[in-house]
Amino acid sequence: MKKVLRILGIVVLIGVFGGTMFFLYNKSKKKTDVFETKNPFVSNVIMKTVATGSVVPRFEIEIKPQVSGIIDELYLEAGDHVVKGQVVARIKIIPDMVTLNSAETRMNRAKINNEDAKIDYERQQKLFDKSVVSYEEFKKAKLGYDSSKEELAAAENNLELIKNGVTKKAKSATNTLVRSTIDGMVLDVPVEVGNSVIQANTFNDGTTIASVADMQDMIFEGNVDETEVGKIKEGMPIELEIGAIEKEKFAAKLAYISPKGVEENGAIQFEIKADVQLLEGQFIRAGYSANANIVLERKDSVMVIPEGLLKFENDSSFVEIELGEEQQFEKRFVKTGLSDGINIEITEGLKIEDKVKGEVIDPKKLKEDEAGKG
Repeated sequence: MKKVLRILGIVVLIGVFGGTMFFLYNKSKKKTDVFETKNPFVSNVIMKTVATGSVVPRFEIEIKPQVSGIIDELYLEAGDHVVKGQVVARIKIIPDMVTLNSAETRMNRAKINNEDAKIDYERQQKLFDKSVVSYEEFKKAKLGYDSSKEELAAAENNLELIKNGVTKKAKSATNTLVRSTIDGMVLDVPVEVGNSVIQANTFNDGTTIASVADMQDMIFEGNVDETEVGKIKEGMPIELEIGAIEKEKFAAKLAYISPKGVEENGAIQFEIKADVQLLEGQFIRAGYSANANIVLERKDSVMVIPEGLLKFENDSSFVEIELGEEQQFEKRFVKTGLSDGINIEITEGLKIEDKVKGEVIDPKKLKEDEAGKG
């Protein structure tokens, strides 16, 4: 019995040892790599550069009051459309007390002078009718009376302007009514009824009542890196991609390239501007961030391959082509053309039916594909 157990143990040990050796042999044996192959195909190749920036109105006008005072009424809000000359607000004037007092004193003096001139004129007229005084004396009295009337009217108008900002004779020309200077859309109304506002002067820009812009005349403002600015020129077509409007693209034309660069984050950037060509029904809000794709060069319907399939040797480029036998490849030198960073044009060395060697196929994926075929 002991002899049988001893023989059985030896057999088991030999079996374990043999299995281990077989496992290690299979594991150490080098497996043959399987490469995927891809055919050249016909496509359009577009080489472009990207500029980041935003879309803004070409002209954004700030409407400011002609007089200082308090906002008495506002007739619009952001988003409204206005036309040139439309009243947007009314200003209530708070007069300066010193100026008001001087104007009232001037008017009182003008009244006194007018009354005195009137009495003198009426007396001279009676004497002239009786031929007591000469025409020169009468004319002098009449001139004094007419001048006093004009001075009284001027003093009254001056007092009205200081108190109300408008005269009784020129209500349509009042500067207490703030009017839009252009046609467009109201972008912002930074004031409210009751706010104090000041007119533009030597020391101050004045208070902005509203910002108005023509939203159909939009431009793209962005920056291009110094390495790309030499490749672009005015008149180039641009395709705008706006992050907030994912499913729509907008056409534009490059109109301006700054002659001077500005350093930003260690790189020199050049400002560019492009005219946005809006179609009927298209609308872009002011300030949207956008990417401008500037087409530097393009070729349509040319034979291309993925750029990753291309290999290089010295100053030449080549690919590996599959021979008649499966997974047997040969080196073939090719001439390349335009590249967009993903696909590259092949001008010589390849045919559309050639199979180009690609990446190694993952063994797990290969087994899954074989299982699927089975």
